[in-house]
Amino acid sequence: MRISAELLDRVVDHARREHPNECCGVIAVRDGTAADVHPAVNVAASPLRFEVDGLELHRLLTAIEDRGGELGAIYHSHTRSAPYPSQTDVNFAAAWPGVEWLIVGLAGGADAEPAVRSFRIADGIITEVGVEVVGDG
Repeated sequence: MRISAELLDRVVDHARREHPNECCGVIAVRDGTAADVHPAVNVAASPLRFEVDGLELHRLLTAIEDRGGELGAIYHSHTRSAPYPSQTDVNFAAAWPGVEWLIVGLAGGADAEPAVRSFRIADGIITEVGVEVVGDG
């Protein structure tokens, strides 16, 4: 994931605001670089999983496409574990081929230094792709 510091800060801030529950949202990309962050509501309101309302997700994806972008990543936080895809994440990823999974780890609490990692998950196989912070915005 290529992302500006400002956009990455928005993702981390979202994770901190929602702690101790998981946050979730999507990241729009253009030309392989994050172009915008779209927070979503975790309707599960859980520290163990996230769930996005189908209508909200449709609205977010439509907005991304209307602005000339495409879905590049689904992001969420892990509030009790390392930022590595859980089996639930792997199962969910099957419906989203080619999309990265950016995970913010806040196991040390909302004020802890976040650990941010990004992965591709294809056919149940997890591959870390890294997070490259670029430019200022």
